[in-house]
Amino acid sequence: MSERATLLELEGIIKEFSSVRVLDRVSFSIQEGEIMGLIGENGAGKSTLIKIICGIYQKTDGVIRLGGKVTEIPDYITAKSLGIGIVPQEFNLINYLTVYENIFLGSELHKGILLDKSAMRKEAEAQLNLLKMPLNVNRMVSELSVAEKQMVEIAKAMILDARILIFDEPTTTLTAVEIQTLFDLMRKLKQKGVTILFVSHKLQEILAICDRVTVLRDGKLVSIDQVKGLSSQILAKKMVGRDFNQVFPEKIDSTGKDVILEVEKLCSGSLLKDVSFFLRKGEILGFAGLVGAGRTETMEALMGLRKAEKGAVRIEGKTVRIRSAKDAVRYGLGYISEDRQGKGVVMNYDIPKNITLISLKEKYLRCGLIDKAKEAQAAEHYMKEFRIVAASKKSQLRFFSGGNQQKVYLSRWMDTDPKILILDEPTRGIDINSKKEIYEFIHRLAQEQISCIIVSSEMEEIIGMCDRVYVMREGRVAGCLEKGQVTEENIVFQATGIKRV
Repeated sequence: MSERATLLELEGIIKEFSSVRVLDRVSFSIQEGEIMGLIGENGAGKSTLIKIICGIYQKTDGVIRLGGKVTEIPDYITAKSLGIGIVPQEFNLINYLTVYENIFLGSELHKGILLDKSAMRKEAEAQLNLLKMPLNVNRMVSELSVAEKQMVEIAKAMILDARILIFDEPTTTLTAVEIQTLFDLMRKLKQKGVTILFVSHKLQEILAICDRVTVLRDGKLVSIDQVKGLSSQILAKKMVGRDFNQVFPEKIDSTGKDVILEVEKLCSGSLLKDVSFFLRKGEILGFAGLVGAGRTETMEALMGLRKAEKGAVRIEGKTVRIRSAKDAVRYGLGYISEDRQGKGVVMNYDIPKNITLISLKEKYLRCGLIDKAKEAQAAEHYMKEFRIVAASKKSQLRFFSGGNQQKVYLSRWMDTDPKILILDEPTRGIDINSKKEIYEFIHRLAQEQISCIIVSSEMEEIIGMCDRVYVMREGRVAGCLEKGQVTEENIVFQATGIKRV
């Protein structure tokens, strides 16, 4: 990469929370028109660092220079005025506003003293079309899927016309097609001189899109390298401080095992059309497809979270009616939602309260009172089982990394003793070490004859974990791939409907 002027420089950045140092003298710089990767395990300090750049947190010590000048960034409004925009990992959208209102929130266009709603709608449509996500901009954000919300967040950052754009895990809910669209857009922005800081746990994405990569570990700078010549194995070792050769455990062959779940011609409004599939006991079954294909909607209908107008569900050969999540739990189903913070963990609850939220009545109530000792014992068990890192089991989950939040969420559903566990984007926004731990746990579940369904936009995850994969397209099952058929090429062909030439 040719030498360009340095746009953003961080020197000796320190950040402490209650005397705990989470960033320890971190220094690096980003050039104009550069895409810089930022990687590290959960808890390495990535989120803290980008929040300091965006004015959300204030540094304890150190210097920030923008365009060569020492700069203070006391709040996000100042960051925006300096040309710094962010696509956050967790959505910062208002559900009761429309798509275009969210995109222009805080950056509204005016015609005189009135809002220019027509201009905002037009520009919002233009930005979403660039992302190949032609949403109706008058839709309420509450109606959108997680992937659609992600694109709205990206469009929201794009309209700022920023000099520096920070993308914090923007691809976690996107499929390969949407990721490629985003990368094409990032390259165009780079050509226009926009500087991009790209945070991702997907090391192949870092290698594909970034010029250089900065590695943090335990709040300290490990290295800054040119991407050329690096491999995902080298980056993983830098992140975790040791060799990291095998992420996925050996696949489990469930051929010939009894069928535990049968779904036949499931329909839900205009979203799902005659969806049929089966799941074997102790199987790890995959569901793949493009955004909007109906994967999440299928699982929500199965769990009673979405009304199913037609179809039959059989568990261990017996036809059951699931009209609510309570029914689903009673029949032995568990569901890890893709929207971890929106529909999963309760951020201001501690570990015991989060874990026992569903099983409280059945396991922890005695004469109308909560058995706190038993609840604490359960929390300690799952903290050890999932290697949940926390200062105390009484810590609120809003202070946890994404990986530890996900482990608490998994613990909650394991406390219901499920026969079937549905995991929708189970490793969204978590680091490679936490991913490996979750993959190993899913593998152990299957060995213990608990059946698992993995819904994922990560092709590598589906191929690495699943011996059998259903691919959905436009609300229907496009096909089922087994064993050697489970390849990226075959999944893409089924998901897009494009025929081989």
